[in-house]
Amino acid sequence: MAHSCSLLPLPFILVLALIPFSCIPSAQSATDDGSSVHESLLQCLQNNTTPQEQISKLLYPQTSASYASVLRAYIRNARFNTSSTPKPAVIITPTKASHVQATVICAKKVGYQLKTRSGGHDYDGLSYISDQPFLILDMFNLKSVQVDIKDESAWVEAGATLGEVYYNIWQRSKVHGFPAGVCPTVGVGGHLSGGGYGNMLRKYGLSVDNVVDAQIVDVNGKLLDRKSMGEDLFWAIRGGGGGSFAVIISYKIKLVPVPETVTVFRVERFVEEDGTDVAYKWQLVAPKTSNDLFMRMLLQPVTSKATKKKTVRVSVLALYLGNADSLVALLGKEFPEMGLKKENCMEMSWIQSVLWWANFDNGTSPDALLDRNPDSADFLKRKSDYVQNPISKDGLQWIWQKLIEVGKPGLVFNAYGGRMDEIPASDTPFPHRAGNLYKMQYSVSWDEPGAEAEKNYLNQIRRLYSYMTPFVSKNPRSAFLNYRDVDIGVMEPGKDSYEQGRVYGSKYFNANFDRLVKVKTAVDPENFFRNEQSIPTLPNGKAGMTSHTRCSRYTRAIVKTPVPHPFPPTNPVYEPLQPHEEGVPPAGDGKAYEAKL
Repeated sequence: MAHSCSLLPLPFILVLALIPFSCIPSAQSATDDGSSVHESLLQCLQNNTTPQEQISKLLYPQTSASYASVLRAYIRNARFNTSSTPKPAVIITPTKASHVQATVICAKKVGYQLKTRSGGHDYDGLSYISDQPFLILDMFNLKSVQVDIKDESAWVEAGATLGEVYYNIWQRSKVHGFPAGVCPTVGVGGHLSGGGYGNMLRKYGLSVDNVVDAQIVDVNGKLLDRKSMGEDLFWAIRGGGGGSFAVIISYKIKLVPVPETVTVFRVERFVEEDGTDVAYKWQLVAPKTSNDLFMRMLLQPVTSKATKKKTVRVSVLALYLGNADSLVALLGKEFPEMGLKKENCMEMSWIQSVLWWANFDNGTSPDALLDRNPDSADFLKRKSDYVQNPISKDGLQWIWQKLIEVGKPGLVFNAYGGRMDEIPASDTPFPHRAGNLYKMQYSVSWDEPGAEAEKNYLNQIRRLYSYMTPFVSKNPRSAFLNYRDVDIGVMEPGKDSYEQGRVYGSKYFNANFDRLVKVKTAVDPENFFRNEQSIPTLPNGKAGMTSHTRCSRYTRAIVKTPVPHPFPPTNPVYEPLQPHEEGVPPAGDGKAYEAKL
């Protein structure tokens, strides 16, 4: 079968339709001269590129015949592929670092926000949409992967995909790998700058725990490496989100050893059988077992083929860095409730396990990892939580009821522990280390276009998120940056507010948020690198005017026609359910909360 990056496999991939740009109600078209921004940007880029090249071929204004196809190629959430979605004035597609340097300089000169897109997998589209006049710096041409097996390292450019990274490592060594995500079309730039996790995190930690150098372009257009940027900025771009600090050009990653043979399995149970026992025991075993074993658990509302009634399916997927015999022996001792047998397991090479986790058919050539699969996306919404104490069996049974009641959304539990427990929370901006049993992802995807379907499914996933309140981390209720979720807070358009930033920043970064703010204030005091959930500057810092408030002739013309705000203006309000209402979980599991949406 064709692969899908959806963590809850769904039977569809929607091919995106051509965007009808003739009816775009975007502010960018409100300029005195529709081509003035493009012309000024082009002139500036030519003046700042040495030697002068045919830079015009790298620019796609809205008048370009290729504009729609270039924009659409890396939109990975179909919710943001509509005629009303805000569009960039120009898309810049650099082929070398000097083009990026010139773009930063020139975006500041014309007074436009700059969004950087690597693979387009930002769940809420923040790398390619904005509520203000903007440009997209599309990094897909910067995709070099240079592997040095002798040094056990590789330089990987931000526009490369994880699949391309894995493929290039495999071509040069069958006993090396890299701990990163299971979806091969995810871009390196966003994945690593936001933390980057995959099915070897219990053995080797996050992607950013294995980054040893980087190249960036800073707010002044300078090309810097680790030594020249300094340790504070290098710390910030390893989990704090590159979009707040600089443009990531490339990362130097440390390769990790993998055995010649690894083992995978998928075991399924239904809750009317022994699914509850399996799900409960998973919480006790998965975060504490051998560091060589990663187990993910999927909880999905489904219709039983036997009874035709709604139920919940419990699926456990695993990667074990070893052979099947030792895995079966290990789980026979630690997890007898699952009843794993050798016939449930498949032994294979590490690169084959990459394909298996990406939902490719067995026997698929690794060449498939080079397919970027452009022009395809699901309608989707994702959210995240962290669980620090096992959920009781009574609590799980209550969750099963809520999964069935809510409708379509499911849950993905990703075990932590192992190496994650050993790395200090302050070592990188990613703080969710010791004390977290597992990360929870809420997942819903759908194939019906239109506002009504979107409202329905967003309400479903937000309701499920509300129900899970008593079971997850508190003060703050933590979240994972790379599971981007604008529901937990956004920066008001045109603002650089520490208080607004702290709402979502404390959830993503916990105690590391204030250090990120200090780094941001030092390296980008005017807040040029920004998005709807970026790191703000200090209130008493030298922030001054942000680029979008400068009175250039472009912004004066544009402000007359504001872009419709694509993000929720406020957070959902949560109130306790009353005891007589449905939704109160079993005693001892706390109170449930329901969002007023």
